[in-house]
Amino acid sequence: MHAYRSKNCAELNLADVGETVRLSGWVHRVRDHGGVLFIDLRDHYGLTQLICDSDSPVFDQVEKLRSEWCIRIDGVVKARDAALVNPKLPTGEVEVYIKDMEVLGAVNGDLPLQVFGEQEYPEETRLRYRYLDLRREKMQNNMMLRSDVVASIRKRMWDQKFREFQTPIITASSPEGARDFLVPSRLHPGKFYALPQAPQQFKQLLMVSGFDKYFQIAPCFRDEDPRADRSPTDFYQLDLEMSFVTQQDVFDTIQPVLGGIFEKFGGGRKVDDVWPQISYKDAALWYGSDKPDLRNPIKMQVVSEHFAGSGFAIFAKLLEQESTEIRAIPAPTGGSRKFCDRMNAFAQKEGLPGMGYIFWRDQGEGMEAAGPLAKNIGPERTEAIRQQLGLGVGDAAFFLGGKPKAFESVAGRARNVIGEELGLTDKDRFAFAWIVDFPIYEKDEETGKIDFEHNPFSMPQGGMEALQGDPLQVLGYQYDLACNGYELVSGAIRNHKPEIMFKAFEIAGYDETEVRKRFGGMVNAFQYGAPPHGGCAAGIDRIVMLLADEANIREVILFPMNQRAEDLMMNAPSEPAPDQLMELGLRVIPQD
Repeated sequence: MHAYRSKNCAELNLADVGETVRLSGWVHRVRDHGGVLFIDLRDHYGLTQLICDSDSPVFDQVEKLRSEWCIRIDGVVKARDAALVNPKLPTGEVEVYIKDMEVLGAVNGDLPLQVFGEQEYPEETRLRYRYLDLRREKMQNNMMLRSDVVASIRKRMWDQKFREFQTPIITASSPEGARDFLVPSRLHPGKFYALPQAPQQFKQLLMVSGFDKYFQIAPCFRDEDPRADRSPTDFYQLDLEMSFVTQQDVFDTIQPVLGGIFEKFGGGRKVDDVWPQISYKDAALWYGSDKPDLRNPIKMQVVSEHFAGSGFAIFAKLLEQESTEIRAIPAPTGGSRKFCDRMNAFAQKEGLPGMGYIFWRDQGEGMEAAGPLAKNIGPERTEAIRQQLGLGVGDAAFFLGGKPKAFESVAGRARNVIGEELGLTDKDRFAFAWIVDFPIYEKDEETGKIDFEHNPFSMPQGGMEALQGDPLQVLGYQYDLACNGYELVSGAIRNHKPEIMFKAFEIAGYDETEVRKRFGGMVNAFQYGAPPHGGCAAGIDRIVMLLADEANIREVILFPMNQRAEDLMMNAPSEPAPDQLMELGLRVIPQD
């Protein structure tokens, strides 16, 4: 017999009755029924019930067992009484009578967290003792889901004739929109490598090298502030690039991969067949976000004309200023003063003085518009708003005004809250949308300086000709894929022509010398017959987070950092030894 097991803890059934078996695993829980001990033994695969009474030669040893001890047992498989069968377990028709036992690993002291049961523990405790936290059924399932998703992605990419290549982990610092993790060089004192924020330049260089279709499950490193859907140090993405492709070719490639993943692992939730393409401008207007949740049907609209010159002085005066507008958030079924007051309180929590509203109610002789705004602008304007928004009795609308960039994000959050609270958001669905036509440039309101708003490596729509006019009107072949309010994919058709790249950076204040200094490897390569190319990257962690129906990305990462970017289990970051600093020619300056 094998040293540790002849079966795992999910394999035994009635066909094994009478057999002598060897099992190894962890004590999930112990139940003492007056001299008869019942033990649930757990391994990675499942549970088997063990039984031991005073006739067993190892009864005294079994009595000492506690939760999470790691043991090996030999025993005889017996059928359970019909009344004691557990239909929820694959092994629920049998139990194993213990004949021999060996403790493989005892627990010293009290457990900092229990594996059995659904008790909640502080995140700091869970991360410090992650190896115990990972034994819990939910965490085991999440990590197996992650593994299965990655395996399925790989197969789907190979099926589309992609080749998997590995790009460097130690490279040069390159601004990708976040802070680099720098690595000091021992052989070149005073110089630093960087961990790659993404394989961006390398995958483009692969296209110049003649590899037509590349992908990689790539680790990426960014020194970022943490949040629920983002790791503060490292993450993994499906990274891909293709030559001789248009934007639509990239969409047609990635949609069956991700759509198939969500259909296979989404637990039966509906996956939208049609993934609309929405311009960045329209996404900001309709949803207040470039990663809209389309499960919520609410679309915001501009209603400035109904408030211009109206009796509501706040909005009327606001509209006299340049580049301002009033937007409405329709709220079907939200037509009660109680709900409107609740949303007004939400706006105040978001730092606004409030949020205007109108709601429509039945007064017996017809419909009436109610609320402070309705009284100020009068029935004619109120009725025009209602008709524009397609609302009726029992509905409401909320209003925000000013320069769009100042209130769009709050409007977007308000839209999400309204959809949630009114039950308009379809929870049993994955709704995807491509966000396209991103502006390449933005202007700083205070300094008037033009800088890149989004990816500086995107090909401008219209090429060199587009760069001759107003920079703020230049759109890029850049795109994101949103799903249920999260950005899952970001990508672009790349700017592969040096003369267009130099001009694009010149508009943002970077001369050719600076571009060559920062991106010399890529610029030089583009001078030797670079093909048109494009691609994207999909966040593995966020994909699994959505599939696992988790709100926090740390629930689907094996060993994540905490919210302060600390690894409590391995004590990272840690202070280097003096001889390490000396060897690297570094000195740590104490912070006041």
